[in-house]
Amino acid sequence: MCVRLDAPQPVYTLPDLAIPDDAEDKPVVGVPVSACGALQLPEVLFGAAALSQIYNDDAHISGFTPVRTVRLALRYGVNAFDTSPYYQESEIVLGTVLKALAVDFPRSSYKLMTKCGRYGSRVADCDYSPATIRASVQRSLSRLHTDYLDAVYLHDVEFVATQVGPRVAGDPTLALTERKAEYGLVEGEEAKVWGAGDQQILDALAELRKMKDEGIVKSIGITGYPLPMLLRLALLALHTPPYQPLDVLLSYSHLTLQTNAFEAFAPHFRERARIPQLLTASPLNMGLLTPTPPAWHPAPPELKAAAKTAVEQCTDWEGGLPNLAVGYGYRKAKKLGVPMVVGLSNHREVHENVQVWREITEGKADQNRVAQEENISRMFGEHHGWSWASPPSYLL
Repeated sequence: MCVRLDAPQPVYTLPDLAIPDDAEDKPVVGVPVSACGALQLPEVLFGAAALSQIYNDDAHISGFTPVRTVRLALRYGVNAFDTSPYYQESEIVLGTVLKALAVDFPRSSYKLMTKCGRYGSRVADCDYSPATIRASVQRSLSRLHTDYLDAVYLHDVEFVATQVGPRVAGDPTLALTERKAEYGLVEGEEAKVWGAGDQQILDALAELRKMKDEGIVKSIGITGYPLPMLLRLALLALHTPPYQPLDVLLSYSHLTLQTNAFEAFAPHFRERARIPQLLTASPLNMGLLTPTPPAWHPAPPELKAAAKTAVEQCTDWEGGLPNLAVGYGYRKAKKLGVPMVVGLSNHREVHENVQVWREITEGKADQNRVAQEENISRMFGEHHGWSWASPPSYLL
């Protein structure tokens, strides 16, 4: 479903019936989800990769579940959406759903954030050429039934940028201290273009800036997994004409019970790279911290085994490991003042996420939760604070 730009586009249609609106479609009375950051994004941001067969089957996607899930989220104040052409049919499903809800939720009532540049699983499937970046954004506008996007990221920049430092697993925070020269983060080298990949990043950002000037895109940024590379590229963008910082940066799977490395990098993104809006995503570490992690997950066997043990240790916790992990993510994100992007597949997940966010926001997270978080974090042993190599060698 992640199709080439020049290929026929898949079509998604809602069932030709009235959208059900039952008790489970109504938000529970309580504090509405609040906004934070320069872009005033909701603290709980809808991760629309869940609206695809990456995480759900065709029967789930083809029925009323997507539209009811999105509507409930909007009713709670979860009014920003993160998607991408890479997330299979996500843009198409989300656009169709929002169009169906337009009477109650017009375009001005929510924010759309998508990505460009990655169109398949391998490095060869990435295309950051200016023409493709523009064509991708235009296609996203069409899929999402809008004439502007609130933010567009270059997707998974590590698949294109010049590799500086080793592509190995380990503790990414070392790149902020004794290994910063190895990762190209020494003061005075911010403007250094390390190779052709870096130039492709700069050319793609220049095209996004043109579209920002045209009013098609409101904010531009980058996203990816390796934190040292995200910081290096953010600095490169700032120290290259026109010497403007990125508007927004999204990091994923680095503010979780397994690793909170994003917490160490956040001040550098803000103060050194001068990025006004940061986001963090995937407190469940792309499904790793659930009873049924996806088969494609890049974690090594040892980390998957530790996660399975963590699931077993949380059987007596209401909501299990996912509930504990999401609460940890919201608590840490609130402390940093950043929104958390979380995948929402159905009513239950929307209700549960808002319930946990309210618990954290209202200061009701008791010592039992914190103690259990610490217990689970310790279970990851040498893999706590650890990141896998991205892109992995089999995708090069």
